[in-house]
Amino acid sequence: MYRRGTALLLAVPVLAVLAWTPTAAAGEPPTKPTATRQAELMHRLKHDCGSCHGMTLKGGLGPALLPAKLAERSDEELVEVILEGRPGTPMPPWDFEIPRAEAAWLVRQLRKGLDHGQ
Repeated sequence: MYRRGTALLLAVPVLAVLAWTPTAAAGEPPTKPTATRQAELMHRLKHDCGSCHGMTLKGGLGPALLPAKLAERSDEELVEVILEGRPGTPMPPWDFEIPRAEAAWLVRQLRKGLDHGQ
């Protein structure tokens, strides 16, 4: 007979294993999100980020996220801004929902420029 709460204690390790995703080893390029997750991230970028940075990412409440503007910052700086936000500004941290590897993937997409015709 299980005591109340025991099922939760047993489920937590199982959920942790199911939620785990492998990361790249040192020196290897970061893992690429699945095609489905890429679509989700691009939707988030165009809509959630676009609500402050402008729908075409040319700037608005937040600065432009165009390749020329991003050239001023390192990939790691940009990843940190995505994950930790900017205290004292409207830029929130996204680390609760976007892992580091996905933030790095988003930075690579932004550096390429986005097609806003879609």
